[in-house]
Parts: sequence; C-alpha cells; structure tokens
Amino acid sequence: MDDLRQLLRGLEVFAGDLPVFDPTEAPASPSELFTEWLLAAVEAGVREPHAMTLSTAGADGNPTARTLILKGIGPGGWQFASDGGSVKARDLAVRPFAALTFYWPQPARQVRVRGPVVPESPEDSAADFLARGAGARAEALLGRQSQPLSDLAERDAAVKESLTRLEAEPDLVAPGWTLHSVRPDSVEFWQGDRERRRTRLVYLRSGEGESGSEGWVRQLLWP
Repeated sequence: MDDLRQLLRGLEVFAGDLPVFDPTEAPASPSELFTEWLLAAVEAGVREPHAMTLSTAGADGNPTARTLILKGIGPGGWQFASDGGSVKARDLAVRPFAALTFYWPQPARQVRVRGPVVPESPEDSAADFLARGAGARAEALLGRQSQPLSDLAERDAAVKESLTRLEAEPDLVAPGWTLHSVRPDSVEFWQGDRERRRTRLVYLRSGEGESGSEGWVRQLLWP
C-alpha cells in the first residue's frame, strides 16, 4: 500500500500547455461556454469528449455513478437516454435529480452540471433509440440491464437473436426507452493549473431573463 501511495503521489498532473480561462469573458449562458469547451476538447484530441459521469441516488439515498454519452443540449438541458428498467431509471423515478461530470485531461478542464431531471417526449425518445447503432438497439431490446448473467455465451446468444428480430422489424423501439434532460440549477466550470491556482466559475439559475430566456448569475469560487 505504501508503494501504491508513492506511485500515486509521483504521477504527473496538468502536463503540457494548458489553455487560459478568463472568467470575465465567459458568455451569459452556461450552454454557450460548455459548447466552447467541448469543441476545444475535440480539437485537443480528447478521446470520447462527450462521455460524462451521471450520478443518481435511490430511495435510500445511496449514490450510484456511471459513464454515459451526452446526447445533446436541448431547450430542456443536458440530455442522456436510459432503459426503463435500469438502475438509473429506477433512481430517477423516486429522486428525479442528477449530477453530470465531464473531465477533459488534456486541457485540465472539468464541468459539473446539477439539477432536476425531466423526461422528453415519447417521440423524441423513440427518435433517439432509432438513431442508435444496431448492436446497441439489439441489446436494449432485451431489457435486462444490470440483471445477473450466467455467462457471456448467454449474452451473445440473446443479442444475436435480438439482432435477427431487428432485421425483420427495423422500427422496433424498446419499451420504456426514455430521453432525459438535466435542467441545471447550477453549472460549474473548473480550469486546472500547474501552480494549483485553479479557476472555478459557477452559473446559478436565477429564473427568466429578458424575453423569457433563462437567467443566470455567475460567481467565482475559491479553489
């Protein structure tokens, strides 16, 4: 354990040239700044820059986190999709709140999104499902996410059978498949720094602004 501790302490962090983040030039909306940072992560060669950690909690308050893919940012907020029988779907049924965490190591940037979760329309959910690859749709149609599995051969056989079903019925949509939106109460942007002078800027929802648009208050935070 001591060797592991020494190894962890010796690992380099925030290597290379890091971008400069001037919070005084941040746009009025967190979605605008997020889009800028996401595109910069793509340009920097970050792998899976649209991957995010989704954290939920069930009725007992015990949190669960997993990595998903961001589906987009719509009028309702940051979007992700879920099978109706999954752990996250059960969590959201009793506690419809979630946190999203994005981390892009090359530019040393992190974004944290927190707020209530609302389901999108059945039509949008179906469109999201049909836009998935055949393998992903075949697996989701099984409706067995997080259930015990006896062996990998059982999985492969079930997915193969599901793919055959999809070939015959390409417009099938998994029952309960739902596109969700996290409607943020807060969005925090974190910029790393080799000298530990990290910059944190949080957007806090403040109701509606002019012309019915969302209103936001920006606040710097201590590292």
